[in-house]
Amino acid sequence: MSTNEPQATTGPAERPVGRETERRTERAAERAAVTPSSRPVPALTLLPTPGDPAPERADAARNRRKILDAAARIVAEEGPGAVTMNQVAHASGIGVGTVYRRFGDVSQLLWALLDDRERRFQEAYLSGPPPLGPGAPAARRLDAFLDAYVDRVVEQGPILLAAQSAAPTARYTNGAYLATHAHVTLLVAEARPDANAPLLAHLLLAPFSPSLIHHLTEERHLTADELKAGMRQLLHGDAPLDLHGTHGTHGTHGTHDAHETR
Repeated sequence: MSTNEPQATTGPAERPVGRETERRTERAAERAAVTPSSRPVPALTLLPTPGDPAPERADAARNRRKILDAAARIVAEEGPGAVTMNQVAHASGIGVGTVYRRFGDVSQLLWALLDDRERRFQEAYLSGPPPLGPGAPAARRLDAFLDAYVDRVVEQGPILLAAQSAAPTARYTNGAYLATHAHVTLLVAEARPDANAPLLAHLLLAPFSPSLIHHLTEERHLTADELKAGMRQLLHGDAPLDLHGTHGTHGTHGTHDAHETR
């Protein structure tokens, strides 16, 4: 076996989303956009992610879990560029041949790691306790979801950034984004029945671009709590925007008032 480890340079384009996944999430978003306020919005019950594993034997599932946990530790401690199949095999206690057979190369292992985290995240907001899960008002669930999404993107930032760098626009067509967008669309449609829910869902998710989160956390040194506070202010606002620029000085404000009374 060659000692040169495959590098994690392959982008999301190599993981095309099945049309069935895309159709399911698009149909859910369309239903949410036309749901009347007098009728409860149906909950999403199945949001497939790319690379969902086939049913496994118990020992195979345990090995998969050990490999993914080991890869996650290496990413957390050294970054995704430090992941090699040999390292993961050593850290997990699983034979390197088994690691290669299960995941093929480093890029596929990293995508599987993202898929695994996405699946856990979906379980939390689809069936976990409120306010993130069902049982709370839609507006409260949306706040909780965006808070949890900040934590997820910050935690997985290095892997997500590497994926975005390889294929910048693929984020919007992969199964994880489609599932997230469908869920946010449903919450917006319930909280704001008169709104264009699919559009607002895209705009609410736009600040979570991995490159922007990297800039804010690594270069501007903002904390996750500061990002959450900013998202809440963006979502709810403390006061209407002053579109006329009348709140800068008392003099300017007076001039505007005088003009309005003529």
